[in-house]
Amino acid sequence: MKKIFLLVVVAFSLWIAAGCQKGSDSSVKVGLIAELTGDIPAVGASCRNAAEMAVKEINDAGGIEIAGRKYTMELFIEDSAGKPDQAASSAQKLITQKGVVAIVGPNASSNAIPASEISESAKVVLITPWSTNPRTTLDARSGVPKKYVFRAAFIDPFQGQVVAKFVKNTLKAHKAAVLYDVASDYNKGIAEFFRKTFEEIGGQVVAFESYTTNDKDFSAQLTKIKSASPDVIFLPNYYNEVPLQVQQAHRLGIKVPFVGSDSWGSQDLVKLCGRDCEGYYFSTHYSAESASPAAKKFIGAYTAAYGKTPDDVAALTYDSFGLLRQALTSSPKPDRQALRDSLARVQGYGGVTGNMQFREGSGDPVKSAVILQIRDGKFVWYADAQP
Repeated sequence: MKKIFLLVVVAFSLWIAAGCQKGSDSSVKVGLIAELTGDIPAVGASCRNAAEMAVKEINDAGGIEIAGRKYTMELFIEDSAGKPDQAASSAQKLITQKGVVAIVGPNASSNAIPASEISESAKVVLITPWSTNPRTTLDARSGVPKKYVFRAAFIDPFQGQVVAKFVKNTLKAHKAAVLYDVASDYNKGIAEFFRKTFEEIGGQVVAFESYTTNDKDFSAQLTKIKSASPDVIFLPNYYNEVPLQVQQAHRLGIKVPFVGSDSWGSQDLVKLCGRDCEGYYFSTHYSAESASPAAKKFIGAYTAAYGKTPDDVAALTYDSFGLLRQALTSSPKPDRQALRDSLARVQGYGGVTGNMQFREGSGDPVKSAVILQIRDGKFVWYADAQP
């Protein structure tokens, strides 16, 4: 009797899940996981703003046409709070309770990796806008690409190469030092990729120092870096950490330039760092000075809606919804598997952050990067970097 009861419960749960996935006959449910609270709330705010703007644009235009029928997009937002376990539980909630056909986010790699595991297991599409760690789209055990996980960003091996070549060839630096968060998948991964490429092209990494998330005193590491006499210092760390690191370095008398990665891309960096970051460079996904029609239209609409220039997280989130829209439009029906198959067939997408191309069997797009410089408190285009 107990066994029969359990079978009935399981069957009922599957029926409910199927009903949730289907939703109403006129809407497609999409989830968003953003870091709205925690250590990087500016990232979460940009992500949510762009997501809400993208969904409003889709619905104001009459929705998405799928196999001859029009559907509106219904958005469900969850806060990861910048915590891996909460990111995973948010993904689980969106899939089982809200019945979404796809998830956009999380952004930080430390949050995107566990969420992607939940999504892959449930066979639900997840597109992370900002996560650049290769592990996000790779199976943890086999190392083969996940089938349901995609991203709008380039990956850390490419970004590490871009920064290393820029430091060596453009800044003419022969000796580099690195300070990174050893507890973060993103920071640690890009630091290692930078070191590998920089040494391969003839540079020397004279100091490779680490710290742990939430540390505030970097004097010991910076003292070692100073004694190693580097020509440049690479900080692949988040916008809320970099100002303190740069300011402490300056107090120790370190005068060499600093270079960062896409985690510098929030305007909050400039607010916190002030003149201390003037003239420094970082790699990222797009420039607000871009002349492309898609970028100009997006920047104008975002600025009008939110009163500020969109950062790279906003642009990548908007592109993630653009990818979803394109895949849904070419899908035979608005369900999870059909969407996944349609998204995997996307050969080219012209977005705000440039042209993207997915190679067969990979959720990582082939795309370019840009180098920005901080000038007079603004992020100014400096150079393009192609794959």
